[in-house]
Amino acid sequence: MHVLVVEDEKKVAAFIEKGLREEGITVTLAYDGLQARPLWQRMTFDVVILDIMMPRMDGLSLLKQMRAEKSHTPVLMLTARDAISDRVTGLQSGADDYLIKPFAFDELVARIHALARRGGRPLEEVLQVADLKMDLQRHRVSRQSILIDLTPLEFRLLEFLMRNQGRVLSRTSIEDHIWNLNIDRGSNVVDVYINYLRKKVDAPFDDPLIHTVRGVGYTIKKTGE
Repeated sequence: MHVLVVEDEKKVAAFIEKGLREEGITVTLAYDGLQARPLWQRMTFDVVILDIMMPRMDGLSLLKQMRAEKSHTPVLMLTARDAISDRVTGLQSGADDYLIKPFAFDELVARIHALARRGGRPLEEVLQVADLKMDLQRHRVSRQSILIDLTPLEFRLLEFLMRNQGRVLSRTSIEDHIWNLNIDRGSNVVDVYINYLRKKVDAPFDDPLIHTVRGVGYTIKKTGE
């Protein structure tokens, strides 16, 4: 699952990101509405967690733009505003759910899963490409029943590739999804981590699954497809 968290308080954003990643959820961060808008326009999210009070563009303004542009991604409003009128305003603007700060993290996770199911996209527990399997619940990867030990970042990168099986992913899209804004454009970090994955996922086996599309990016698929 991929969640966009839009929260201007960086400590709160970091807390949410850390907790969700520990739950096996991929997280992209933005710190205001203007930063978030191009992210949801070019990327696919299962749920958006959206604060209301933010600089430059507040959460309600962003939400209204999302709904005006026919985005049906479930939105959870996360805010310190607890007045009934504030909640009504958020829901009338197109929010799907509303959670008041401070909140119990377990409740946040439960609501995210409920919204993702409501959004119509089934939550897959196991991803598979040829004989490569990724168990998202157990956070385990195997090929030909042989367990493959991956770092958390390698796991997220492989999950992104496997969720987009057969699609060519550009380096920019991989940078945006895995590293968010915490990367210098033009660096070779994507190539480095793809190489790490190849050594673990492809090198010990006969058929390579991770392929380079020269001048474009990378894809994962069974050889010959």
